[in-house]
Amino acid sequence: MGLEYLRPFVTTERQLEILESVIKHGSNNKAAPTLGIARQRVDQAIQLIKLKAAQNGVSPEHDLTHPIAPGQLLKGASTMYDADGVPKLQWVKTSVDASIQANLIEESVKVFAETIKKEKPLKFTKKNLEKELLSLYVITDYHLGVLCWGEECGEDWDTKKSEDLLVKWFQYAIKVSPDSETAIFGQLGDFLHIDGLLPVTPASKHVLDADTRFQKIVRVAIRSIRRVVKLLLEKHKYVHIIMADANHDESSSAWLRELFYAFYDDEPRITVDRSPDTYYCYEHGKTSLFFHHGHKKNPNNIDDVFTSKFRDVFGRTKYSYGHMGHMHHQFLKETNLMIVEQHRTLSAPDAYASRGGYMSGRSACVITYHKDHGEVSRNVINNNIVDQ
Repeated sequence: MGLEYLRPFVTTERQLEILESVIKHGSNNKAAPTLGIARQRVDQAIQLIKLKAAQNGVSPEHDLTHPIAPGQLLKGASTMYDADGVPKLQWVKTSVDASIQANLIEESVKVFAETIKKEKPLKFTKKNLEKELLSLYVITDYHLGVLCWGEECGEDWDTKKSEDLLVKWFQYAIKVSPDSETAIFGQLGDFLHIDGLLPVTPASKHVLDADTRFQKIVRVAIRSIRRVVKLLLEKHKYVHIIMADANHDESSSAWLRELFYAFYDDEPRITVDRSPDTYYCYEHGKTSLFFHHGHKKNPNNIDDVFTSKFRDVFGRTKYSYGHMGHMHHQFLKETNLMIVEQHRTLSAPDAYASRGGYMSGRSACVITYHKDHGEVSRNVINNNIVDQ
């Protein structure tokens, strides 16, 4: 069989040019001079196209001749041959093509965001705000949608209790925090416990204890965040929203960013970080704040990543702080570059945490930063104070 079967799997114009030349001249050796490149370059291009074809279930020299369904990738194939070497039976295993699924989710989010009703701007009349101050409200690993059984985990917990505690915490935190002109809603990831219809982690497929249906969790997430943002807008003149990428809700973090950007597109007092990267930054005078969930880098080696990715911001500022979650317990480290802090969660421990002995305290904090002096105060607020 010739190489005509490779045409559907070409991904660039240059690959197509090379493939057509090989087909026309009959070999890689003959095609190379007409293309003005070394034969090895032709070999590499053809091999890449063949690899793409094989991933889609087509490799005639290996008796794979049936393309698999769109959105799938070849995971494995087993072929049974008769005594003459003729294929008799074949088993083909496929898996979801993560890149295609991610693109579909991204496009769906864009379409959804274009059709939602935008939030109307809220009039702000509060005076005598501290213009030099910024208040960072840190929420991480909230795991909205987790289901906890008291006899197993120490406390009964569900979606309703999660929403109630979140709103109560912000009401209390806003009341005791300074009248800063600017606030950051720093949601550092894993806000949702599950990321789809199946109660499993996206990558490892670990089974999770999930409360109710995914659509209901999504509804509660949107409603509770809107309630929180409204409270922040009543206290502060400007609000910056961060919805960090994480391991439990890697797809949901994408639609959360796009959704709330669309919600508040007409509200000049709100900005939303829409970066698809997993690292985030905010510059406040001589103070720089960096954010990452913690599933890719840990507190011991995150400072050089922050300074490398946000080199200009780090160079302009004098006081730098990195904020992380993921491990559910508190940890603080001061390096030569910045102070790196890992935050607790407010959420109740699930069966995985309880059985693993991960019994950290439950709290979240509001940290206040001055434009010229870095951190100047903080309020650590645990769940017992507000959950009355």
